[in-house]
Amino acid sequence: MSMVARASLPEALADILAQDLPMAEGLGAYERELARLNPNVATAYDALVQRLSNVGFGANAPRVGALLPDFVLPDQNGRLRQLGDFLGAGATIVSMNRGHWCPFCRIELASLAKAHATLERAGVTMLSIMPERQAYTRLAQERGVPFTILSDLDGAYALELGLCFYIGDELVRLFRTANHQMPLFQGNESWFLPAPATYVLDREGVVVARMADPDFRRNRMAIDDIVAAVAKVK
Repeated sequence: MSMVARASLPEALADILAQDLPMAEGLGAYERELARLNPNVATAYDALVQRLSNVGFGANAPRVGALLPDFVLPDQNGRLRQLGDFLGAGATIVSMNRGHWCPFCRIELASLAKAHATLERAGVTMLSIMPERQAYTRLAQERGVPFTILSDLDGAYALELGLCFYIGDELVRLFRTANHQMPLFQGNESWFLPAPATYVLDREGVVVARMADPDFRRNRMAIDDIVAAVAKVK
């Protein structure tokens, strides 16, 4: 991978997305740029991931063989959707993301978008769930996400899955100092986020593969692993 050092994180992200890198390479490239351009947030992220890992965060999230809990959530057009709306044609991929603003999630969603047409022809349905208001899930779709994005307002569904956490006082301080608009995006001042997770479901909503890891910077389910899991769904 060849990447010119950029002066800002938005420029670095745009460069990564333009290069159409494999997901793991894109995530690694952005993590390095974050450490270079905003070391305070990078260090706070290290501490957050360590804190979550120390308590086994995500261990109680639905596992392979379990039914993914149902939900009733609004999509980017304001229509209420249930899990059953997405089941039945073939495998279903559910991607839990931190929000349209998260560069790591944008890299993952770009990889899913690239694979979408091929997987859709195989009968696969994709959807993403974010803790954001409709205006911002719609913005994520306008950036090129070709599948449904649902609003998990107040993180209630992520909490039910065991994937919702407080980002910590230090990150709140840093985000507020930088005028981060997460409260506006979410419509609350909770400063809670979901741990990104990917679930591959069979036609009945049973989990056939999953990744739920507190290290949102590195550990996302690879497209090849998703394709392999989808192949198990008949």
